[in-house]
Amino acid sequence: MPHLALHGGPAVRTTPFPSWPIYTETDAKAVGEAVLSGKWGCMSGERVSAFANRFADMQHASHGVCVTNGTTALVLALQAVGVGPGDEVIVPAYTFIATANAVLMCNGIPVYVDIDPETYNLDPALVEQAITPRTKALMPVHFAGLPADMEKLLAIARKHGLALVEDCAQAHGAQWNRRGVGPIGDIGGFSFQSSKNLNAGEGGIILTNDDKLGKLADSLANCGRSDDGVWYGHYRLAGNHRMTELQGALLMTQMERFEEQTNRRHENGEYLTEHLRKIDGIRPCITPAYVSRHARHLYVFRYRSEAFGGASKTRFVEALRAEGIPASPGYSIPLYKQPVFMLKNFGSFASELHRDYDFGALYLPETERACNDEAVWFTQSVLLGEKSDMDDIVRAVAKIRERRQELAER
Repeated sequence: MPHLALHGGPAVRTTPFPSWPIYTETDAKAVGEAVLSGKWGCMSGERVSAFANRFADMQHASHGVCVTNGTTALVLALQAVGVGPGDEVIVPAYTFIATANAVLMCNGIPVYVDIDPETYNLDPALVEQAITPRTKALMPVHFAGLPADMEKLLAIARKHGLALVEDCAQAHGAQWNRRGVGPIGDIGGFSFQSSKNLNAGEGGIILTNDDKLGKLADSLANCGRSDDGVWYGHYRLAGNHRMTELQGALLMTQMERFEEQTNRRHENGEYLTEHLRKIDGIRPCITPAYVSRHARHLYVFRYRSEAFGGASKTRFVEALRAEGIPASPGYSIPLYKQPVFMLKNFGSFASELHRDYDFGALYLPETERACNDEAVWFTQSVLLGEKSDMDDIVRAVAKIRERRQELAER
């Protein structure tokens, strides 16, 4: 076998994988028509409401409230279930910062719980021991598009009288036991940021099957207005978090390709798992039986350095990239160690409510291993390629494994 590309050998691949976003003249025409309509705000148009209904139907929700972004969707969802100053919300430690920030923006306290190493989702077995009299809600993340273990998490929430808010930022189209994620718990939030499987550059949506929460979320997104109130009547403290008609138009046309793209990601994800798991030192995350559909926002596997001559994850990712495979090391810092959380000079951290929380003292072993040693990602656009593209990924990993002693050399 030839030398690694890192050491001057020929790369397995020199052509790029599919780029993202994918767009056509249809998208441009739809946005142009929204501009020419003169109805740019959703209060005077129909595109945002049409999209909200369509997306909610796809996820089996009775209410959909479009907002400015995914973080806002989570903040308003938390506010809707009553999270406020000093309330604790249990979150996974391996996720994007928006999950914790949303809690802090409600002046709540994120309580970090470790992940299941087989799925990288919140580990239900560790949740109950993190519950205190101040716990208000659980907020699992459907990481990488893989639904969390909702049966166990719902049972815990019901047992302790807690709200369950779903962070679905990476889980468009994902299903748990044939139910769309988002409204399985009390309420959930999605993101349409530019990297997401369904995107408009920015944007978000709140989904719920609870009529009261649906109306409340709509009010929180719309300056505190009420359906049965007057236009200049404001009935709760809230801002303007509405989506524009231009975003709604783009999301509607992007939806036309969504099902086909989701199926392609699923097929290629299954194909990769079938072949990568045969390589010593590579362990793809599992898809439990309760997952009816994995959204595959990311393809994630665990790297074991001992099977690759002791080379670090960083070195392995460098080798994959040199072979033409756009791999990512994923989150490199556990959420509880993010520099911003060490400051404790914002929100109710500046009061006595949060003085006794020391995130820097946390050590959650599975999260630490994922960040430092094990987790390797391929982003969703990689999974939009052909089977031959997936074969290139497998060949590159196999080549690095075969030349593992060379990998460990500098």
